[in-house]
Amino acid sequence: MKQIIFFIALFILSSFSISLRAQSVALPKESIIGFTSNWKGERFPDGRPKVPDNILERMKDVSLENAWSVVRGAGYNNQFAGEWQTIHPDQVMVGRALTAQYMPKRPDVEDKLKATGQKEGRIGGTNSWPIDMLSTGDVYVADAYGKIADGTLIGDNLGNSIYAKSKNGVVFDGAVRDLEGLAKIEGFNAFVRGFHPSFIAEMMLTGVNLPIRVGLVTVVPGDIVLAKKGGILFVPAHLAETVVQTSEVITLRDEFGHMRLKEGKYTPGQIDTRWSKEIEADFAKWLDANPGKLKMTRAEMDNLLKTRTW
Repeated sequence: MKQIIFFIALFILSSFSISLRAQSVALPKESIIGFTSNWKGERFPDGRPKVPDNILERMKDVSLENAWSVVRGAGYNNQFAGEWQTIHPDQVMVGRALTAQYMPKRPDVEDKLKATGQKEGRIGGTNSWPIDMLSTGDVYVADAYGKIADGTLIGDNLGNSIYAKSKNGVVFDGAVRDLEGLAKIEGFNAFVRGFHPSFIAEMMLTGVNLPIRVGLVTVVPGDIVLAKKGGILFVPAHLAETVVQTSEVITLRDEFGHMRLKEGKYTPGQIDTRWSKEIEADFAKWLDANPGKLKMTRAEMDNLLKTRTW
C-alpha cells in the first residue's frame, strides 16, 4: 500500500497535476508519508516527520562538514546549498522544513489555487498561507526560483508572524523586503538570495508541503534545516539523529586527541590514523572520568564506533 501511495505522489508532482491541487493547497498527508517513509518516528498531523526537539537543539552544534560526511555517506549527495545572503551570519538556524513552491504567475492556475484556498478557509494573500501552517521549530523553506526584484515573499509584518509561530526563520530561494525591520526581530533569521524594496508581483503559490528544489537540492517536508554562515545542509529526517550523534562523538574524540597531543602522550601519526586498542582504552577511561561530556548512552556510542566510516 505504501508503494502505491508513493508512486501516486510521484506522478502528481512530475506532472504538476492541477486537478489534485484543486482539491487541496497542500500535498495530502498520505503523499508526505510516502515521500518520507524511511522515517519511523512521530509525525505532525500534516504527515511531516517530527524529529524530536532535543535532536534539533543538539544539531545546532554540528558542523556542516560533519553533517555532510554522514549525509553523503548514506548516499545523499545533493543536500547542500550555498551562496546565501543572511540577516545574521553568525546566528545558527535549525528546524524542520515546511516547504512552499512559487512559480511565475499564470492567471488560470492562480485562480484555481485561490478558489481552493477559499474553500479551505485560508485568508489573506497566498504568500501568507504557508505561514499559517507553521509550528514551533519549523523553518519556512520556499522555492521562489531565485527571483529578487518583485520576488519578496515577506516583509517585517509577515516576518513577525513567522517568528511568533515557529520561533525560527526562513530559507527562500528568492528575496525578502524590509531588511531593517526583519533585523529587529530577536531570534529571527533569513537565508535568501537577495534583499529588495519591491513588493511581491507576477508570481504565484503553487503548493505547500511538497518536495521542492532549492538550488541543487531536493527538499522534502520535514527535512532538518542546518543553516550556518557557510551554507545550508538539508538533512533527511531519518538521518538527523545519526548526524547529531556522529558529530558529538567526533567532537569528543578530537577534544581527547588534542589534549593527549599537547601532553605529548601520543604522536600525531597515532592520533591521525585509526586508533590502537591502547588509545581506545585511554579514551574510554577519559569518558568515564568525564561522564557529562557524552550526550548519548555508551551503548549508542559504541555502536557508532563499530559501524563508522570515518
